[in-house]
Amino acid sequence: QVQLVESGGGVVQAGGSLRLSCAASGSTFSITSMGWYRQVPGKQRELVATITRGGNTNYAECAKGRFTISRDNAKNTVYLQMDSLKPEDTAVYYCNANRYYGGSNYSQWGQGTQVTVSS
Repeated sequence: QVQLVESGGGVVQAGGSLRLSCAASGSTFSITSMGWYRQVPGKQRELVATITRGGNTNYAECAKGRFTISRDNAKNTVYLQMDSLKPEDTAVYYCNANRYYGGSNYSQWGQGTQVTVSS
């Protein structure tokens, strides 16, 4: 099992920045990639960005050029630096960890952190 604890959400004005953190604990050796997703009430959860253990990154169009995902493997922590925030970035942001263990893949989620961007 892996436990994920997110932090760093809050309220920010449009054009501002926030940095989200997600600390993993437990069987972290089994994590293959981590990422951030977001969800607005009434809509499906959507990808924001992912990063593999080796550092390969993938961004959704909404994040390209404004958000940066990074990870500190020694601390088992992944970060999402969000710059030039827009009101449409308002959502609950969830940390995700993909694990490979015992021949099976697992996906685990954090509890989510609210990001509100005011206009």
